[in-house]
Order: sequence, then C-alpha cells, then structure tokens
Amino acid sequence: MMAATEEMQAIALRHRPHAVCIVPEKREERTTEGGLEVAREENRLAHFIAPLREAGCRVSIFIAADRRQIEAAHRIGAEVIELHTGAYCDALAEGDMAAHARELEALTEMAAFADSLGLEVHAGHGLTYDTVKPIAALPQVKELNIGHFLIGEAIFRGLTPAVQEMRRLMDEART
Repeated sequence: MMAATEEMQAIALRHRPHAVCIVPEKREERTTEGGLEVAREENRLAHFIAPLREAGCRVSIFIAADRRQIEAAHRIGAEVIELHTGAYCDALAEGDMAAHARELEALTEMAAFADSLGLEVHAGHGLTYDTVKPIAALPQVKELNIGHFLIGEAIFRGLTPAVQEMRRLMDEART
C-alpha cells in the first residue's frame, strides 16, 4: 500500500514491486479511513499510475463501493480495485444491522459491477472473524486484505492458528 505521492512513486519505480495498491494516506493517519477519491482526482491519478504500469507494477486502487469511483478507476487504467469494507465492519461493531445490510448490499453490487468492467476485485479494511464470511462469499472477490486483525489475534492464538481460523472461515464461505 502506498500513498499517491511523488516520494512513494519514486520508491516504487526504483524497486519495481509486482503490485502496488494506491491508498488515501495522510502523514498523521495510523490507518486508511476511507477509499481514495478517484473520480475527483482522475487526471492526477491517471498520470501517477501510468509510470508504475509501464514499470511492470500491477496497480490496485483502494476505493469505496461506489459506481463513480469504480468507473473512474477503470478509466485511469487500474487493473485491480480493493473495495473498502470499513463501513460494513463498523456497522456490525456498532450493532447497526440496517447499515450493515446496506453496506453488504453495496459491496455485493459494486463487486459485480467492477467485475463486469474487467477489473479484478479485492476487499479489505476492518475484516474480522465475525465479518469475513459474507465478503469471502462474493464470487468476484479474488483477494482479501486482513493484516491488522490477524496480527492482533496472533498475540493471543499465535500467528499460524490465527491465519488457519481465518482461512477456515473464508473457505467455508466459498462452499
């Protein structure tokens, strides 16, 4: 994951990683709090990712489950989108089941829409054992990003058991 800054772009171009995920990051944030605003910054982001793609990096854009953002990500040449699942997870944590259902519906619809455009779909942010199954069950989602929760769980369970439990839930959702 990297911010759309010249400094981060230079690092990526120097090291040429297989994949990069562009996120909306501010220096004072501990973690990303929402999706990247691609529709509003389409021209700047198109110019930002072009050299990365030319260098052979697979570019992913971290965005909200919003049609405008997905269309803009597609137009600028992103190959992958990562749908922000934070609002979906937060709604469950707050006990707001109506908002949780709305967020899941939006994620479901927008995963299908992105896939119809030829974008590979990933998802992540805030996923836990309690929230992962409905997202893992979405047939268009090819990858889940769940680092923070797993490292926290590893303190209590150990890393291998924490990952094994998450994998079990993901596999169960796919069957």
